[in-house]
Amino acid sequence: MSETALPKDDVQPVLHAPVEDPIDTLPPAPEQRRGNGLAIVALLLGAAGVAVGGWGVWQVRHLQANNQQQLSQVQALNDQAQSLKLNEQRLSARLEQLPPADELEARSRLVAQLQGDQQRLNQRLETVLGASRKDWRLAEAEHLLRLASLRLSALQDISSAQALVQGADEILREQNDPGSFAAREQVAKTLVALRSTEQPDRTGLFLRLGALRDQVINLTELAPEYKDRGESLLGLTADGDGASRWAQWWDQISRYIRIDFNADKNVRPLLAGQSLSQVRLALSLALEQAQWAALNGQGPVYTQALAEARDVLKGNFNPDNPQSKVMLEQVGELSKQPVTVVTPDLTGTLSAVQGYLERRNVNAEDSIKPMAKPAADAAQEATP
Repeated sequence: MSETALPKDDVQPVLHAPVEDPIDTLPPAPEQRRGNGLAIVALLLGAAGVAVGGWGVWQVRHLQANNQQQLSQVQALNDQAQSLKLNEQRLSARLEQLPPADELEARSRLVAQLQGDQQRLNQRLETVLGASRKDWRLAEAEHLLRLASLRLSALQDISSAQALVQGADEILREQNDPGSFAAREQVAKTLVALRSTEQPDRTGLFLRLGALRDQVINLTELAPEYKDRGESLLGLTADGDGASRWAQWWDQISRYIRIDFNADKNVRPLLAGQSLSQVRLALSLALEQAQWAALNGQGPVYTQALAEARDVLKGNFNPDNPQSKVMLEQVGELSKQPVTVVTPDLTGTLSAVQGYLERRNVNAEDSIKPMAKPAADAAQEATP
């Protein structure tokens, strides 16, 4: 088919045609399509080249950084190699200064022997020190028993002796030695005997006797004395000056002459001032002697002193007087109080403890053996 060509004069340009021109809808020509494809290809090639260039620049920088890091590591390795070389040289120098292997082995054996000797010596020293401490404690127990025996024999002090024996028993218990069974048995028997013995209250007796001594000065009313109450011997009332003078004379005479209508009573002679002081002094001295006897456990002296005080009260003071009567009762009550006790004998206990100490010392001497010579001395003797 042939296409009909339209004349150029008849073609008019239409800018705003309401109806689309069929010519514009036609596909482009092959030349135009080829030019567009080349442009796109060129753009793609340019973008690829830029990407390749950027990637190459990044790779170059990365390689430079890696090279720099590797150089640093190589430098560090060189430094370490130099340090190792110096250490090797120093070690070689020290090894050259060390003695031979045989000598080192001999010295190591000597050091081991010296350490063993030192350990044995330390054990020996601890054993000796421990034994000496135990010996001191046992000697202290024996001394406590001696003191307890002395307190019982000299002062009859049950409480102090019991405390001392208790201390000795605690020391024996600390030893934890089966060989001390016999000694501890004797100590236990002594403790039971001491606890069953009653301790007299000597301090209380001393204080009570002292209180009685203080009351001696208050014994002022002696035997009853006749006192004129204004009546004459005939029962007349004194009137006037003559009567009053007669009353004064009678008052003076009545001190030496007395009429008592109760002659069956025991009338004591009147004491003068000096005689009263002497009686008070004798009574005070008797009570003071009783105080000393009570404090020192002297039974016979205590009984004799209170008997003398009772005789002074009965022989010179009226028993019906309240003060002398109360004092006489108290003296009689105190004379019945015991001041001495039968103390246990600690001789057997002390002998048992001393026997245990002797057996222990003998066993300790038998167990002591001479120590071997130290390894250093032995090595020196073996060396020619």
